[in-house]
Amino acid sequence: MDYVVEVRIELKSGVLDAEGETVNKSLKLLGFPAKDVKTVKVYDITLEAGSEEDARKKAENAAKKLLANPVIQNYYVTPKKK
Repeated sequence: MDYVVEVRIELKSGVLDAEGETVNKSLKLLGFPAKDVKTVKVYDITLEAGSEEDARKKAENAAKKLLANPVIQNYYVTPKKK
């Protein structure tokens, strides 16, 4: 059965988010009242699995091995309704 899993990757607290800082400065220059901007990557992965829990585990494995750098990034895996 196919399942859709969302994998959200974000920088850990204290790690410089250069892209977020640049966007924040640009927004301020354009007159937008932004206080802070953080960048986040989101992957919607459709995969074959025996259960929702199995799909979550497979996506978590992909996050650990490929999608996230555990030294500077956190990841969150959430099964989605298809």
